[in-house]
Amino acid sequence: MLKKMFFAATLLLAANSAFAELVVVVNPANGNALDSKTVQRIFLGKDKKFADGNETIAVNQVADNQIRQEFDEAVLGRSSSQVSAYWSKLVFTGKGIPPKEVANDAEVVDLVSKNPSVIGYINKSSVTDAVKVVEL
Repeated sequence: MLKKMFFAATLLLAANSAFAELVVVVNPANGNALDSKTVQRIFLGKDKKFADGNETIAVNQVADNQIRQEFDEAVLGRSSSQVSAYWSKLVFTGKGIPPKEVANDAEVVDLVSKNPSVIGYINKSSVTDAVKVVEL
C-alpha cells in the first residue's frame, strides 16, 4: 500500500512539473496593449510592429523545450510540428524569417530586459523586475 501511495505521489509531482505556468513578457518600457491575438500574429510573423509603430522582435525558446511546446499549443493554437512546417513554408517562399531561438528563460529575460522591441515567453517562476508580464 505504501508503495502505491509513493508511486501516485511521484506521478502527481511529475505531472505538476511537466506543465509550467506560461507568461508572455516584454520590456517594462513597452507600453503597448497586447492581447492573445496580437501576440499570436507577432510570433507568426504577421505583425512586424507594435501598435505604437515600434518594431517587434519575437524570441522563441528552442523547439525541444517544454515551455515552447506549451506556447505553440496554448497561444499559437498549433502543435510545434505545425509551427515548424508553417515557418519552413514561409522561409522557402522567401516570405518570412522565424523568430530567433534561445535556450532558456534566462536568455529570454536578458534579451527582453535590454530591448523594448523584444517579446518572449517564459515560465512564470522565472519572472524578474527586468521584464513586464503581458496579461492575455
